[in-house]
Amino acid sequence: MRITSLAENTSISENIGYEHGLSLFIETEKHNILFDMGQTELFLENAEKLGIDLRKADIAVLSHGHYDHGGGLKKFLTINKNAPVYINKYAFEPHYNGMKKYIGLDISLQNNERFIFTEDYFEIEQGITLHSCNYRPKIAELGSFGLNMMVNDKLIPDDFRHEQYLLIEENSRKILISGCSHKGILNIAEWFKPDVLVGGLHFSKLPLDDTLKGYAEYLNSYETEYYTCHCTGTEQFSFMKKHLNKLNYLSAGESIVI
Repeated sequence: MRITSLAENTSISENIGYEHGLSLFIETEKHNILFDMGQTELFLENAEKLGIDLRKADIAVLSHGHYDHGGGLKKFLTINKNAPVYINKYAFEPHYNGMKKYIGLDISLQNNERFIFTEDYFEIEQGITLHSCNYRPKIAELGSFGLNMMVNDKLIPDDFRHEQYLLIEENSRKILISGCSHKGILNIAEWFKPDVLVGGLHFSKLPLDDTLKGYAEYLNSYETEYYTCHCTGTEQFSFMKKHLNKLNYLSAGESIVI
């Protein structure tokens, strides 16, 4: 399996653009999967530079309903005419950073016939499943990070019920792909215990202190190999790397083979 970062907060070269967002292209034995579409059309520009033809993606997955993961959704639907797009049924609900800044998806897209709306569990096919984990008990609660959702015309702390994780089981290995891990990376690691976890950890606003050290040491207790990006924070990554030796960074333009 090869995973290439098409959009991320950092880049491996001046030729590859970067932005606050995430898009991954996953090549399995049977499928080409686009996971998230970044904030803008940058994911497509970088794909072209990397020799990746997104018209050949046969599956698309949106991890959750935030603009920095679904901003390129309209463009993808334009260039790729066939791939179904798997989106959690709550993803088009209004989402806000604080009380005023809208960070949700383009509502005008929500009735597209190519969307397949998922619930807590969805099997795309054997070995490729989507999980929202909305009913699983948590071992840690990190709150909503100041992010809100609109319910009955009122803004309340986001419970991230719109977030889903892609689990690929191939060659007796479990590879989990997460966009931002809003439900808590400690919980996600415990729920799935994957061999490999790729995605953001949502630690970018946390101080470099004993609490973050404890999180790193806890994650290090699993056999999981981590490839992180986007909302983890580069300073937080460098700090955690001292205590989590299986932690790696995946920048835009970079590929890993699992």
